[in-house]
Amino acid sequence: MHFLPEAIDQYAVAHSQEEPELLQKLNKETWQKVLNPRMLSGHYQGRVLSLLAKIIRPRTILELGTYTGYSALCMLEGLHPEGEIHTLDQNEELYDLQRKYFDLSGAGDRIHQHLGAALDILPTLDLKYDLVFMDADKRNYPKYLELILPKMNSGGIILSDNVLWSGKVVEKLQPDDIDTKALLAYNHTLATHPQLETVLLPIRDGLTITRVK
Repeated sequence: MHFLPEAIDQYAVAHSQEEPELLQKLNKETWQKVLNPRMLSGHYQGRVLSLLAKIIRPRTILELGTYTGYSALCMLEGLHPEGEIHTLDQNEELYDLQRKYFDLSGAGDRIHQHLGAALDILPTLDLKYDLVFMDADKRNYPKYLELILPKMNSGGIILSDNVLWSGKVVEKLQPDDIDTKALLAYNHTLATHPQLETVLLPIRDGLTITRVK
């Protein structure tokens, strides 16, 4: 989604931090070789993730939805020197591409890939999280939140992507639209849950920043 005139959008990107060389290469390879390259976080949102991670300085990062690894590498830039990232995805065809760029980062040993359904993997991870990036199947966002919230450290941050869902969240809900229905419930929970403080930013397709009290 584009909420701003194209010229303003381009100006905002041009006056934000440049995309690091490794991420430029991953960006290019994703668009050349991988289906649905629009799923990539991309330069602008990637710099947002990087800056937030640098502010938070997390020791433990959880990512739901690895895709080609771009967003994980952005958050890696702010990871505590003794920290680790656990990223979950069920697309085994992208596993080797992710690992290639994780290792090229020089910190591949701190990025742990988990292959399979997040609803199955999450209960097996005995960790407490400082930062979570939610970018997986939208219909399960509410279920993921239920599993993640007890594992969050006080003051931890949950970032949720695609929460505006191409504007469908403000359109008439279609009876068979499971994803939008789930996102409406999820967004409502983030905004009203007594344990959470939330602001929804109209960045690209919507990015919510949620702080756990």
